[in-house]
Order: sequence, then C-alpha cells, then structure tokens
Amino acid sequence: MYKKILTLTTILSAMSLLSTPAYAMHIMEGFLPVTHSIAWFVISLPFFIIGLKSIGKIVNENRKNLLLLSMMGAFAFVLSALKIPSVTGSSSHPTGTGLGAVLFGPSVMAVLGFIVLLFQAILLAHGGLTTLGANTFSMAIAGPFVAYGVYKLCQKSNLKKPACVGIACGLGDLATYCVTSVQLGLAHPSEVGGVMASIAKFMSVFAVTQIPLAVIEGILSAVVVMLLVNVAKPELDAIHY
Repeated sequence: MYKKILTLTTILSAMSLLSTPAYAMHIMEGFLPVTHSIAWFVISLPFFIIGLKSIGKIVNENRKNLLLLSMMGAFAFVLSALKIPSVTGSSSHPTGTGLGAVLFGPSVMAVLGFIVLLFQAILLAHGGLTTLGANTFSMAIAGPFVAYGVYKLCQKSNLKKPACVGIACGLGDLATYCVTSVQLGLAHPSEVGGVMASIAKFMSVFAVTQIPLAVIEGILSAVVVMLLVNVAKPELDAIHY
C-alpha cells in the first residue's frame, strides 16, 4: 500500500522535469516594489508559523502521514510548474495547493507551498526570491483557505466527496489569481483609473487562461482523491477525510 503511494509521489515529482523554465513565472523576480515585497513576507509569516505547528501535530499523531504530506507537496510542485505565459511579469498555471488544504487543512499548505515556490524560484527560475512572500500569500495561503472553506460548505450538501474536492480545488485556484491580480494592481496602478482599474485589467487578462485551468485542476484533484481512496483508504481515514 505504501509502495503504491510512494510510486504515485515519485511519478508526480518526475513530471516536473517536463516543465520548461522559459519566461513564464508566478510574480517574477523584481516585479514588485521593495516595500510591497517586504509587506507580503510579513503578512505571510504568521500563517507559515501556524502551518509549521500544524505539520508537527499531524506528524506526531502518525509519522506515516509524512508520505501523504510529501505527495501533496509533489502535487503542488508539478501542477504549479506547468505554466502558460500570461500578464507581463506573471503566468497562468494550476496551483495544486487546494487538494492538500482539503486533506490536511489550509495552514499546512502555507509551509508546503512556500517550499514549492522556493525550489521553483531557485531551480526553475519560476517566480522569484523577492516576490516569494507575495507568491506564497496568493498560492499557498489565500487559495488553500478558500478551497478549504468551499469544501466544508460543499460537505453540507448532498454532493459526493470527489465532487466537493473538485469544486473546492477549482475555486481555490481562481482565488489565487484574484489575489495575484490585486497584488499586481496595487504594485502597478493604472494611469487612468488607478488601482481598481489595474486590478480589473489583470483579472480580465488572467480569466482567459485561468478559468479553463481551474476547471482542469478541479477535475484532476477529484481523480487523485479517488485514486487515493483505492490505494490509501486507511491513511485517509486516519486524517478524517
């Protein structure tokens, strides 16, 4: 059983080799003013600290949870590395962070997402170190919290769990890019219309590529959950999925 999970995790990690560093990025290095970069780091820090405590608690309860946690990190790494050039200084791509939020809670993804973004910035030139705080907040904090909230709401309906996961992960993906649009709009206000006009412009451009990607991420996340139910049912039961 654990070999099956490990194999799936390895495949997800290996898929990252198919992505190309090219010119597409999250919010790229140097694209935000210094004050904005520092502010997003400060805002993200409390979530990161809470996430570390959550991971410690999860691992202490059952060290075998590390395997599923690793898989969630690999899933986020692979999906967020498959990118499509979009707005200048950024890109569109799935995030992969919603699934981990559904299974382990949103605070965990603040840590896993930060690690994913750090490695992508260093190894793939995808994103940047100065924009790491902003990218962490949008992809590893805002998106997961929205995904988790939507999943809890969906659970109160008569929808099956895979459907709840799919909807939650798709909307979590869209939330990430709404926040990214706000971050870019605040950093680069339009000469005509100011910040709000700039945010609206970024959102409209992102929507062309991001809405289909969000649908794809939702479907893929639901499929992964169904696979996990088949190969790791005891582990999912242990984390109360």
